[in-house]
Amino acid sequence: MLPHFSKTFGKNSSWLVFLEEDTDVKVGELLGVLAKFDGTKEWFLGKPLHDEESTIIHHYAFAENPPQFKYPDFSAGWALSVPLVQRLAERIRDEPLKSDFTIDLKHEVALYIWNQGQGLRLTAVPELCTELQDSPRAPHCATTLSAPAPACGEAVGKDDVFVAVKTCQKFHTERVPVVKETWEQEASLLEYYSDYADPSIPTINLGVPNTERGHCGKTFAILKQFASGAVPETKWLIIVDDDTLISLPRLRALLGCYDASEPVCLGERYGYGLSQGGYSYITGGGGMVFSREAVLQLLQSGCKCYSDDAPDDMVLGMCFNALGLAVTHSPLFHQARPEDYARDYLSHQVPISFHKHWNIDPVAVFNSWLREGAPTTAPHQPDKTPKTEL
Repeated sequence: MLPHFSKTFGKNSSWLVFLEEDTDVKVGELLGVLAKFDGTKEWFLGKPLHDEESTIIHHYAFAENPPQFKYPDFSAGWALSVPLVQRLAERIRDEPLKSDFTIDLKHEVALYIWNQGQGLRLTAVPELCTELQDSPRAPHCATTLSAPAPACGEAVGKDDVFVAVKTCQKFHTERVPVVKETWEQEASLLEYYSDYADPSIPTINLGVPNTERGHCGKTFAILKQFASGAVPETKWLIIVDDDTLISLPRLRALLGCYDASEPVCLGERYGYGLSQGGYSYITGGGGMVFSREAVLQLLQSGCKCYSDDAPDDMVLGMCFNALGLAVTHSPLFHQARPEDYARDYLSHQVPISFHKHWNIDPVAVFNSWLREGAPTTAPHQPDKTPKTEL
């Protein structure tokens, strides 16, 4: 988009300001804030976030000192001066983007602008805020947030959502009990799909051998099961891992914003090869939500796995892209653990999901972050063990 912005607004504008859909702006105050900076020079302005520790979602960048690198909280709004926009646009035209994956855009944008120390660091602007409009701290703010969570009317009913949990025999005694202790009770319709039928849980053997990674064969078997009449017919399907922690009441409230008669694919959106004609996909760990219509169109298209251990979320992204169906991002789904995200970023969220039990107490995390009545922020527990790629 930057070359387009440079060409369209470069001659008659001084600033480019980016906002999220829930960002509210006091225009006069914002203009006053921008007037403090010389618009003829390069500026990268925002509310800074930083990592307390190196994290997988940022590829363990700045592992020796993670807090040193600041990146903008998009919800507060962020701004680029037009001279910086023009230089970035030229760089994009001259140097193809190198990254294959788009995981956390706000961090990746800041890295691109910083350019290995050859570019700009983020300048903190205290008037760019993520306070709620009615907060006592909001009067000094040029930007605020309208609400902590979407309010679209009535939540969808429990019987409108079918929950499919992907598991395998080796995790029946380790991970499944956590699901049962935390969020299973909020599901009216839920089944565990495994490579082994265990009547004590119970699990369903789909006839797909377990794979160490990918799980495409298992996920497509679940989609076929959902569409076949083998399970109760519902408007929505959510597929989660056995180490996903999720608030189903919050999910049902969010689904009130969407029309199940349309093809909807919802979750935390990642991208692959977007600068070279690639595709977006919903990353599986945070939960993948599909309307029945989306599942039916996908299966009718004939799109399928190229192998059972192909990455299911990416294959689904390719399929939806080929169908011309958009995947929808919600920042309330999370592929990683709470401590893998900046504290200030989570502080203004009412999260729907987190993922991974690694080096945490998953029940405590669920109770702190996702159980109804829990506060929307919780203390981080520093992780002192060596990092491994998950």
